[in-house]
Amino acid sequence: MTAQTQHNRPTSAAELLDQLNTETPKLHVWIRTQANSPAQRPWFADAGGASGMGDLAKGRVAANQMAMAAHRWRWSDIKPYLDKIGEIARAADVKPLETTDRQGILLTNPGLGGRLQITNTTRAAIAIYNPGDVAPAHIHSPNASRTILSEKGGYTNVEGERCDCHRGDIVFTPNGTWHDHGNEDTAPMIWIDVLDWPLMEYLNCVWVDQEYRDPKGGNSKSQSVVHADGHSTRLYGNGGLKPVFGSNQRGWGHDMSPMFHFRGADVRAALHALRGEAGDPYEGIKMQFVNPITGKSIYPTLEYSAQLIRPGEELRFKRETSGMFGVVLEGKGFSEIGGQRFEWEKNDIMAFPNFAWRRHVNTGSTDAVIYTVSDSALLKNIGQYRAQGRGADGSITQIVQ
Repeated sequence: MTAQTQHNRPTSAAELLDQLNTETPKLHVWIRTQANSPAQRPWFADAGGASGMGDLAKGRVAANQMAMAAHRWRWSDIKPYLDKIGEIARAADVKPLETTDRQGILLTNPGLGGRLQITNTTRAAIAIYNPGDVAPAHIHSPNASRTILSEKGGYTNVEGERCDCHRGDIVFTPNGTWHDHGNEDTAPMIWIDVLDWPLMEYLNCVWVDQEYRDPKGGNSKSQSVVHADGHSTRLYGNGGLKPVFGSNQRGWGHDMSPMFHFRGADVRAALHALRGEAGDPYEGIKMQFVNPITGKSIYPTLEYSAQLIRPGEELRFKRETSGMFGVVLEGKGFSEIGGQRFEWEKNDIMAFPNFAWRRHVNTGSTDAVIYTVSDSALLKNIGQYRAQGRGADGSITQIVQ
């Protein structure tokens, strides 16, 4: 063997294996040459650093690996584009709703490579409906909700229940429920659509059906109103009391909430009534939207909450194994997320990555109210939810819920 041949000869098993890997793509396989290297450090052991989120792996293990990033979408940046969408739709011969079923802006997390998702498991879009607009009745496998940002929010019809909306309302459309939307007001309505679409997409169980047949023979685009506005609130809006004079199953889904409409005015009143309490050092005054039949999360995949932070209140740092995003309904302040500071005000939206240390501070003279959506319900159901708090001295506390 010549000296030159000896110099070119692979000197390690890894190099030999990598050489074999030049031949394996045609077999759709990869011969392992790296140890597993997830982006996350052991969250329970990592007490240092502002983020705690870890870095993406390298090499073949890192192929297509992505992690959601902390981010803030300013309402002052988004609103002008919503106005332009509304203007274009009003002037168009063929409305965008006729071809896209929606009019709005999808939020794309900068850590997820342009994918149409705000967290690893959720999609969020800000929709605008002009007066007279109607989105056809449809049904799908992802769970969804609408959070109303405009003073009047049009309506959603869920399984024949009409839900007239106002700012701060949340309307839930569980998987397997027919629903349609429209705006009969004189001004555009704006809301945030939220779906666990990316999760269902990953599981390959996304489906959508728009072939609605109204049993009463009405407009094929909309359901006939069977239950007037407020129906599910009257049935299920009395805490501790469950109606038992009929079935609580609505739609096709399993263990889904039969209460579709939570009114923002009621949520705000409930938070305000508790503002004199000590609250939670990490969350302030926080309340969870729950299925009134089971007391569990609205959906097995997503958890919805509303929290109130009083003027001058500085919450402590907390991190969770779940990913989350939030929208500011009232007030102004800032959040520190993974070592970054984000100022916020009314209608701003923020993404909070898994494992990232975060806290909120109210810098305004009035209460701040933030609605949040996380996949903590899913993680609790599969035994993967954990949370920690960090004290002023840097000590770490395990939070048990």
